Amino acid sequence: MNLEKVIFGFFILLALTLNFGFFLGDIDNPDHHDVYELFAALVVSLIATVLKFGERTQIGAVLLASSLVADLQLLVAAIVWAVAVHVMEVGLTPAVMASIVSFSGGALLANLLSTVLLTVETITLQR
Repeated sequence: MNLEKVIFGFFILLALTLNFGFFLGDIDNPDHHDVYELFAALVVSLIATVLKFGERTQIGAVLLASSLVADLQLLVAAIVWAVAVHVMEVGLTPAVMASIVSFSGGALLANLLSTVLLTVETITLQR
């Protein structure tokens, strides 16, 4: 068993599950979405992105691209949250929360693509 591959897969799956945990719930209800979960999803997604820089295959390039998309989506969600609460002092209105969760949903799709590609690559290497 290759420890590097285990760590790589761990962070890809952790990014997906943390993002899913944040995304789950009523889209406009701030009580269903925790800021620390969004922060954890962003940090783990950034770590997963750094781990993907070593890949030299075509699938590796798509993995990196999907990870960069997830990072961007989560970063924008965090910025929207911070601006709404701390700069504009609007608070987490249903419209703001729906926007944050929508960005997280985009990141969730990108993380899901990464997981599927990793699974496909693993299956093809076994044959």
